[in-house]
Amino acid sequence: MSQSSHHDPATSPASLRHRAEAHATAFPALLAQAEHLASTVLLGEHGRKRAGMGDEFWQYRPTQHGDGLRDIDWRRSARSDATFVRQKEWQAAQSVMLWVDDAMSMSFSGGKDRPTKGHRARVIAMALCVLLNKGGERFGLADRGTPPRRGEGQLTRIAGHLMNAQGEAEYGTPNARVLPAGSRAVFISDFLGDPTKVEHALTAATDRGVRGALVQILDPDEEAFPYDGRTVFESMSGAIKFETLKANSLRDAYLERLALRKARLQDLARKTGWRYLCHHTNDPATKALLWLYQSLERGAS
Repeated sequence: MSQSSHHDPATSPASLRHRAEAHATAFPALLAQAEHLASTVLLGEHGRKRAGMGDEFWQYRPTQHGDGLRDIDWRRSARSDATFVRQKEWQAAQSVMLWVDDAMSMSFSGGKDRPTKGHRARVIAMALCVLLNKGGERFGLADRGTPPRRGEGQLTRIAGHLMNAQGEAEYGTPNARVLPAGSRAVFISDFLGDPTKVEHALTAATDRGVRGALVQILDPDEEAFPYDGRTVFESMSGAIKFETLKANSLRDAYLERLALRKARLQDLARKTGWRYLCHHTNDPATKALLWLYQSLERGAS
C-alpha cells in the first residue's frame, strides 16, 4: 500500500472538459517522449528479416475486431458458421500485444522529482511501439480493442488509448484471452494486486503459445519504506486507510512481503518461459526499454 493523499474524481461537465483538455495537451508530449526514448535504442536485425521466418501459411484463426473484409479467407469460412483469417507465420511471430496497467495504484509517486508508475509505464510502452513500428512489426493493446497492426495510425490510436485510460479498480489484472496464439506479449504493472490473477493470465497465455515479458514498475519509496512515526497509509482510491504511530515497526514485515511477491513473479516467469524485470521510476527509462526490446528479440528467435 502506498502513502498518498486521495482526491475524489470530479464528474461535473467543467471538470470533464478540463481533464479532456489536459489529456489533449499531454498526448503529443507522450509521443514526443516515446520517440526520444526509442531513438536511444539501436535497431538491430528485426521483423521479417529474422532467419527462419517467411510468408508460409501458418494457421487459420477466427476473425477479430479490427480485421477487414479483405483479410477473411472466404473459402475456409464457407465450411463453417464462423469466419476465419488466413494467418501467415511471420504475421503471428511479429505480433506484440501490450497490457499497460491503468489501475488506481499506478497513479502513485513518492516524490515530485519522479513520475508516477503509470506515466513511466505509458512512456515505456509507447517507446516500445515506436521501435516495433520501425522494425516492421505489428503491435496492439490487449485490453483496448486494438488488434495488432503497424503504422503511424496505430501509434496514434495506442497513444490516445493510453492517455485516456484510467481504471477504477485498485489494482489491475492482465487479459490473456485476446492474445493471438503464437504471439508475444508485454505486461507492464506494479503487480501489487492478487498474484493468483496474474498467474492465471500468464498460464493461459503460455497455453496459447504466447511468450513475453513482465515489467514490474515500482516507486523507490515502495522498495525502501522510508516512513517513520505517525503515518497514515491510504490506497489511491481511498477505499483502504490505515493509521499507525510507529510506521517503522512495519518496515521489516512489509519488505519481506514485497520480496516474496517479487520472487513469486520471477519464479512464474521462469516456469512459463517469460522474462521478468523490476524497474524503478527513479532509474532511466532507457534501461527498461533496452532490456524489454532485447528480451522480445530473443523470445522470437
